[in-house]
Amino acid sequence: MNIDSIRNGIVIDHITAGRGMEIYRLLGLDKLDCSIAIIKNVHSNKMGKKDIIKIDEDIELDMTVLGYVDPGVTIDIIKDSKLVEKKRATLPREIKNVIFCKNPRCITSTEQELLHVFRLTDEQNRVFRCIYCETKADK
Repeated sequence: MNIDSIRNGIVIDHITAGRGMEIYRLLGLDKLDCSIAIIKNVHSNKMGKKDIIKIDEDIELDMTVLGYVDPGVTIDIIKDSKLVEKKRATLPREIKNVIFCKNPRCITSTEQELLHVFRLTDEQNRVFRCIYCETKADK
């Protein structure tokens, strides 16, 4: 398989195999008007298999989404076909409007304008809880 390199844009690399589409959806990449390649189950010496997303445009990425879905992914910034910056996503302490509270008695169910805010309560098990009702987020 041959995927062209990008001249100016972003490569999201080291995505755990199978999580590429979730990142694509949560970042809203379907709304972009540029070339995007999602490569699934690529052989990786370090990970066994991984996903990769190539975006042929320089955009601002929500690092909290990346850190929530798959902490440890790398983000390569490409300019003039050269790698100019490499970032690593980390597990965020708080996420807003990425996931939504499932508790029907939560205030976010009746107050539609409230942000859905979840805080990290157990880093080792990656547990996030709603700040309003303490409901555990589904993963």
